[in-house]
Amino acid sequence: MFRAPFWRAVAACAVIAISLVVTFNAAPRLGLDLRGGTQLVFETKDSPTVKADAAATDRAINVLRQRADALGVVDPTLVRSGEKRIIVELPGVLDPRQAAEVIGRTAQLAFHPVLGAAEQGDGTAVRDENGQPLKLGPAAITGDGVSDAVESSDPQRGPGWWVSLDFRDAAAWQKLTGEAACHPQGDPQRRVAIVLDKETISSPPMDPSVPCGAGIPGGRADITGSFTHEEARDLAVLIKGGALPVPLDLVEQRTVGPTLGAAAIKASAEAAVAGLILTAVFIVAVYRLAGLLSVIALLCYGAISYAALVAMGATFTLPGLAGFVLAIGMAIDANVLVFERAREEYQQSPRRGLRSALDRGFRNAWSAIADSNVTTLIAAGLLFWLASGPVKGFGVTLAVGVLASLVSAMLITRVLAHAVIGRIGPRLSGLGSAGAVRTWLTRRNPQLMRAGKVWLAIAGTIAAVAAAGLAARGLNVGVEFTGGRLVEFATSRPISAEAAGQAVSRAGFPAAVVQVNGDGVSVRAANLGIEEAARIEQALEAQAGEVTKTREEFIGPSLGEELRRNALIALGVAVAMQLVYLAARFRWTFGAAAVLALVADVIVVAGLFAWLGKPIDGVFLAAMLTVVGYSVNDKVVVFDRVRELWTARRGEPFASAVNGAILQTMPRTVNTGLGALFILVALMFFGGDSLRDFAVALVAGIVTGTLSSAFVAGPAAILLGRFDRRPPPQPAAPRERKVRTGSGAVL
Repeated sequence: MFRAPFWRAVAACAVIAISLVVTFNAAPRLGLDLRGGTQLVFETKDSPTVKADAAATDRAINVLRQRADALGVVDPTLVRSGEKRIIVELPGVLDPRQAAEVIGRTAQLAFHPVLGAAEQGDGTAVRDENGQPLKLGPAAITGDGVSDAVESSDPQRGPGWWVSLDFRDAAAWQKLTGEAACHPQGDPQRRVAIVLDKETISSPPMDPSVPCGAGIPGGRADITGSFTHEEARDLAVLIKGGALPVPLDLVEQRTVGPTLGAAAIKASAEAAVAGLILTAVFIVAVYRLAGLLSVIALLCYGAISYAALVAMGATFTLPGLAGFVLAIGMAIDANVLVFERAREEYQQSPRRGLRSALDRGFRNAWSAIADSNVTTLIAAGLLFWLASGPVKGFGVTLAVGVLASLVSAMLITRVLAHAVIGRIGPRLSGLGSAGAVRTWLTRRNPQLMRAGKVWLAIAGTIAAVAAAGLAARGLNVGVEFTGGRLVEFATSRPISAEAAGQAVSRAGFPAAVVQVNGDGVSVRAANLGIEEAARIEQALEAQAGEVTKTREEFIGPSLGEELRRNALIALGVAVAMQLVYLAARFRWTFGAAAVLALVADVIVVAGLFAWLGKPIDGVFLAAMLTVVGYSVNDKVVVFDRVRELWTARRGEPFASAVNGAILQTMPRTVNTGLGALFILVALMFFGGDSLRDFAVALVAGIVTGTLSSAFVAGPAAILLGRFDRRPPPQPAAPRERKVRTGSGAVL
């Protein structure tokens, strides 16, 4: 006989065991914003002979990987994004000038015979390393003809470094040098020009010992010059890596120091511990033993989601960590839905016992749990497909968190509750009483929907104030969407915003946006290059003592436009998909009411950021789309109960069903919202600036989303219901048992 509880227990133990094994045996992969390093985003361009397609981009990645390996970068990451974009992550490389110069240089190497000196002003001439113009012949050897290149030094040959080359075709090199050696000493034609990216890096003359026509045998040569070790190494890396098949444009650059990453990890860990403790205490206080079981399941949820992310090879970024911490608070939602439904079932039929009430709670809450999680997965999918960079990682974290919460609530919590509930008294279980919030609502039975038009007017006024902030102050759009460079500095002495602005102006950037926060200064400008950033750093040192660059981002205008477009598309598609899903799952009036309330939530949060002057960046986009998922999640729970009551209370007005659904789901809404708010408050207190802004957006979104479910979506559904001509849903017909005829014997 199939024993569902037994097999659920086996499945739960297997999931927990696998998660623990992965957790203790696999190390997480940290993003650059947590471990320090440089991220470069290149975009391939068409050359006169090669089209920049996916195949050419893949070949370029191979060349870049050889250069990164030759530089000694530990665990570099190079991936293709789309058809023409390459994302390069270089852990530990904190000098963006070196990274961009060595990694992204075209590196078209060629060895040319010198035809003679050129006249000044000759447009076809190439200047040698001393600035003298030379007339060069066609390339005799290209970079493909070099088999190896390595930096070398020898104290017996004197100080300095040079680059030793090995040629694949020794005869070609011998022929080139042999022809040059036939010219007299001092003649420019006795030289061989080594040209890298149309710039002569060396043009040595042939030694008098090289015989005419015989040349230099063995296929070896040295590029000499006044090289430091780093210069010789970088040149060898470029030559050995070979030429890129297509030119590259640097469209984005991010540099972050490891101290910022360590602080972010510490802040997220502190927030996770504090938020988990607060949430656990709250849930146990409300649901007693059932709450304690859900806390155990919550710990299992954390292990499952973490193990899943590690096993997938997902990169933990700053927004991803914030999403992971936030998901701890949201994971309790499914448990709260089940427990509140079990309380209702027990109040209606106490004689059937606690275990029966709990089973009915799991069964009847599944519809709302499934619908709400689908809407959140829609938001996570949009983050993954439409966003980029760390926000994409946030989408992965959110999706994994949703799936792990389902396993935690519907499997692990159910196994634990089935083993305990029914063997203890109703009071200790926490499911025997209706709860303080439900008891108060039942006794008062407020008719909220009688003032539906008043609530809509108040909501419209709040949205108008938020929209006024958008119109009057505008959005402080970050460099991620506008293009440009953002540099953050840590200073040893405090500096005022006025003094910092004057220092940046003296450095040549009077129009730059300068912000001061504690012992840090951030500078954002559209035409801020790497050299200019170094100049600003020197200007700040005169006012603020020792200055250390902690973070740097560069985004080209084309990429900024693309990110801005994708952000709008993500929000638009999110709203459209929520409407389609709700219309298909419920009614078009429910979907339209939910989307109307959702638009109000988005306007309020965006208006709040406009009034506060907070930055609109990728982290804000992650928060906004999370607000979208949370808001619709809450409205799905309400409308699921509206449909149930409307079906059961046939003959009563639709407004009565809406009012009853809001009152019945209020305990779940309050408990779930408080669980998430504990985590967010912890992020606000322990997190840095990025985490704090993230938490502010989500606190505002959760509060407005919760209120709009009752005071915007509910009244709007009642008003729109006048245009819905379909009759109320019919209750499900009872199943008819088939009467078996005959004995069933076969002759």
